[in-house]
Order: sequence, then structure tokens, then C-alpha cells
Amino acid sequence: MKSSVIVFPGSNCDRDMDVALKKFGFKNQMIWHNDNSIPKSDLIVLPGGFSYGDYLRCGSMASKSKIMHSVINFAKSGGLVMGICNGFQILLETGLLPGTLIRNERLKFVCRSVNLQLQPDHGSPLLSALEVDQSLTIPIAHNEGNYFAEEDDLEMLKQNGQIAFKYTASPTFGPHNPNGATDDIAGILSANRRVLGMMPHPERAIGNGHLSSDGKLLLRAILQGVA
Repeated sequence: MKSSVIVFPGSNCDRDMDVALKKFGFKNQMIWHNDNSIPKSDLIVLPGGFSYGDYLRCGSMASKSKIMHSVINFAKSGGLVMGICNGFQILLETGLLPGTLIRNERLKFVCRSVNLQLQPDHGSPLLSALEVDQSLTIPIAHNEGNYFAEEDDLEMLKQNGQIAFKYTASPTFGPHNPNGATDDIAGILSANRRVLGMMPHPERAIGNGHLSSDGKLLLRAILQGVA
């Protein structure tokens, strides 16, 4: 399986994602934001970081990068796309996913592990290899991770099964909703279930030195979904 990680000025998780994808069997390639096209890929990943220094709005400038024309066309043709943290913000800025991400409720940067609950009616090939109601412990690191959607969009997400993950309670990691996200939303899907955006970082939960290795479960599931 071939994957492509898009690299923007200010990305800081692109190499982490490259290592993670290769560890689980992807033949990964790094694609510069100013390139015109993406080589043949089964999966495109928009990594975390602070693209363009988070000027204007998080992900706003990156969403206008030259390479994003290819990413958008890939997604609209049914390609599989995953955006992590800043990558999620970029997907929202392009309109590939509905809603927006605003400042954390307490107006502070949050960096800690959280518990996630896979939503049972997601219907996404990216997540189908996970167990129903799978619970995952994965770290977050963001300042603007508070997911917000207008009432109509929120209802659409619920009715269509487009909510992928929600934050859930954990006696170990404190308050279950770390940023004030509407309806505890940690990740959502496009209408065709082939574009996934999520705030937590699975690539930071795959090694023996990490607090959790649950990122392995998610990345293996994605590999199976792509295959």
C-alpha cells in the first residue's frame, strides 16, 4: 500500500507519521506543499503541527497551498484521506469536512493523553477493522481543538453516522473533554466515510517509550481498510 504525507512549512509531526506508516507496512512518500501533484497513493495524510505558524487561522493558509488542489481532487474522487490535529484543521478549512475548530475552552494549550470511544455507526473503511465501541488511549497536543458545528451540521453528522470518535471519561487522565468540543467530538468523517479528521495523535502512541500503544490499533486498522 502506498501513502503520501503532505509537508507544510511548520509541520512538526510529518516525520513521526512517516515512521508510523512505514512501521505498519505502508510505502510512504513525503510530498512538499508547493508540489503540483501527488504520486499514485492509496492514502493521503495531512499531519499535525503548526502549518504557516498558525497565522490567520489554524490550517487556513495551508488549505490554499498548491498541493491541496490534488488532495481535494483525490478526496472528491473517493480517495482515502486522514488529517491529524492541524491536518484536521486543514480539512475543515478546505470544506472537505464540516464545522470548525476554535480555541480550547480554557484558552490554554492542552497536551495529555485522552480516552477515545469509536462510534458504532461510523461505516468507514478506515475504521472497520476496529472492534465495535473500541476504546483507545491516544495523546493530544493543541490550542485550537474545540470542535464546533452549527446545529444543522451537527444534526447531519449524527444522523449520517459521521462522528468517528468521542472523548470519554477516564479516571487516569482527568476531565473527559479536554477542550470543550461540542458533543465531546474528537474526530469526524466525510459523508462518504473516506475522509477522516481527528485531533488526537495516533503516531505518538506506537512505541515502547509512549504512554500508550493504542495508536498501533488505529494504524493497523487503517492499513487493513486501505487494503
